[in-house]
Parts: sequence; C-alpha cells; structure tokens
Amino acid sequence: MDENINLIFSYTRSQAIADGVLIDVTAQAKEAGFKFHPVVTDNLFGSYITPPTGLEGEGQSIEGRLHDVFFGLLAAIRSSKAATDYLELAVMFLMTPGRLERVRIIAVVGPGDHGEPVMTIMLPG
Repeated sequence: MDENINLIFSYTRSQAIADGVLIDVTAQAKEAGFKFHPVVTDNLFGSYITPPTGLEGEGQSIEGRLHDVFFGLLAAIRSSKAATDYLELAVMFLMTPGRLERVRIIAVVGPGDHGEPVMTIMLPG
C-alpha cells in the first residue's frame, strides 16, 4: 500500500460476515461443486433465500433455495462464452403458494481479505 495514502476506514469481508451483512454459504456451495468461498448478501438471503412465512408445507427451505441458486449459477457459468468475473442470472422463487417470482441475481468473483478468490452473490443495486 502507498504510504502517502491516509486510510480513513476499511471494512473487511470477514467483518461483514461477522456482522451479518454477508452470509457465509461455503458448506452448501461445496456440495454443489464450488471450490472457493461464496457469500450471499443479507438482502438476498432475507428477501428470497429464506422462504416466506406460509410456505412450510410447500417443500421450501433455505437449503433447497440455495441449491437452486447454486445449480442455476453453475449452469450459467458453464454456458457462458467468455471468461468473466461477473455473471447475471434469473432464478425463480416461490413467494406464496402458486406464485413464482423471477429474480435477477448477480455473482461477482474477486479477491478476499487475503487476495484469495471469493464470490459474492447479490441482488442488483
């Protein structure tokens, strides 16, 4: 780092995970075949990954919804024609019995706190 730069504040990925701003989903991602550390934003997790109340009898779970996101992401990665660190895909989520919502999700690969490759999965904006 340039010694002439006066760093006012930094917020690491580890701190964001500890604060709950990012949700560590590494264990579930490994089951799907991912080799590096992925997280989802708390907004995506709370709005779509966590099933809405009333869907308990519809076979909805956090694990199942993450499974759908990861396998959709794997399919998008495999079908991508270019090597890129940014990918958008659409995932369908059951929001109420009989009503699906198409949600655009963004996955970005970049350096983690120690320069290792990590993935962040989020909603646009």
